[in-house]
Amino acid sequence: MRVAVLQGGSSAEAEVSRSSAREVCLALNESGFEAFCVELDEQLTQNLLAQKPDVVFPALHGPPGEDGTVQGYLEMLEFAYVGGDVASSAFAMHKAAAKLLFADAGLPVARGLSIKDTADIDACIEAIRTTLGERVVIKPQASGSALGVTLLPNGGDVRTALQDALAFGEVLVEPFISGREITCGVLDLHGEEAIAHPVIEITTDDNEWYDFTNRYAAGKSKHILPAPLEQNVLDNIADISLRAHACLGLRDLSRADFIVNDLDEVVLLEVNSLPGMTPTSLYPDGAAALGYSFPELVSALVTSAAQRSKQFSSA
Repeated sequence: MRVAVLQGGSSAEAEVSRSSAREVCLALNESGFEAFCVELDEQLTQNLLAQKPDVVFPALHGPPGEDGTVQGYLEMLEFAYVGGDVASSAFAMHKAAAKLLFADAGLPVARGLSIKDTADIDACIEAIRTTLGERVVIKPQASGSALGVTLLPNGGDVRTALQDALAFGEVLVEPFISGREITCGVLDLHGEEAIAHPVIEITTDDNEWYDFTNRYAAGKSKHILPAPLEQNVLDNIADISLRAHACLGLRDLSRADFIVNDLDEVVLLEVNSLPGMTPTSLYPDGAAALGYSFPELVSALVTSAAQRSKQFSSA
């Protein structure tokens, strides 16, 4: 089976994407697939039509690869692909839209304030202080890898944090919640029941958090698996991860991020529809705890996409 692994593009996460794509491509070739990386550029259509892959694996992070744009493009060209469809990818990528769906489904989310990139900064600062207080987290609506995110656990320079986030487009502001950084992946292979990975706690050095550097620099974070939480809390996190995945209508894979406070109260932050596949990424660690080596994982994801496409084409 021929597999095109999409990488790069115009996203600020393009280099992370290329790292994921390299790992995916190597693992697929090790498993007997004929895999090759294809850059997300102006030659993409020409290259895909010439290469005629059976499945496309979007190892992409951030827009336009993760927000439904590439998914719609692949559907127009009638290529089978790994991951969520247009709508589920778009909802997952837009944090405020996803939060509304989660809240409607009864999932535990924090309050939030959405800010347009054309909004008046002074008015926004006043709205944040009035609505959420001084201790906030400011993040882009449609970006990943913690790019543009500022944590203000003790208050601080909201203006600069807003300007940094607005450089990526619309912004979501949430109250800062003290607690442990937790994540849980979902594996949802076609024709099988979706299953949650064992829950992982992410730790970093004192006075640091899981920012871009700590995500991708070797040794800058630790993945504790299973997370040292009470079993009822672990079960709750796994259940929320599965429900959030289903709520968005995702397929194949996802990874939900949480904060768990000192009272073991769980808050769902967001869901990543195309989790990273780099050497320091969390999703492969969770899959390994389920018994999937990395080559077995990416092979299963490609096979899932191929089987789904075959079912739809024969319907």
